Amino acid sequence: MISLLIVDDHPVVRDGLRSMFGADPRFDVLGDAGDGAEAVAAAERLGPDVILMDLRMPGTDGVAAIRELAERGVPARVLVLTTYDTDADMLPAIDAGATGYLLKDAPREELFRAVEAAAAGRAVLSPAVATRLIGQRRRPAWDPLSQRELEVLELVAGGSSNRDAARALFISEATVKTHLLHAYAKLGVNDRAAAVATAFSRGYLTPRE
Repeated sequence: MISLLIVDDHPVVRDGLRSMFGADPRFDVLGDAGDGAEAVAAAERLGPDVILMDLRMPGTDGVAAIRELAERGVPARVLVLTTYDTDADMLPAIDAGATGYLLKDAPREELFRAVEAAAAGRAVLSPAVATRLIGQRRRPAWDPLSQRELEVLELVAGGSSNRDAARALFISEATVKTHLLHAYAKLGVNDRAAAVATAFSRGYLTPRE
């Protein structure tokens, strides 16, 4: 069972998400919060596996809360759930440490799968967000990523764990980790979610149909 903390400044949204996840035996909603400051305090107190985080909230917003959670070493995965898909919202959230980014119009099962993937430490981007990121910057003439690094990133973007990627490519998990670390360095990022987001934004990856 995956434990959840729901963060949104609208009570109706919090109630709706609590009812939706609470009705599914795969999830346990530990609590909710109305802004970023409450979210940080609740996360430290309750220890959820995943935090569903809105971005634009009064007081401490979602990006500031994600950053503070990372600075305090809170191990919960943060899955952004928002109505906003602009670059100014997406990239700062991912750079701050969000594991994934979904829009509030995502279907129920897509949201459930995203929470499960986030809990497992896999990067999550909704198709709409991935599409939005593509083409923001032109792909450079010289591709700094090797073919194998691109293959690994494509599998990660599809939700594969390191073990899954290793099996798919017939290489060891250690080799997958090495390729990811090289890709992080070339893309100027520090984690899987940021690597996937940057790869989409630069055109290295394209969303699946």
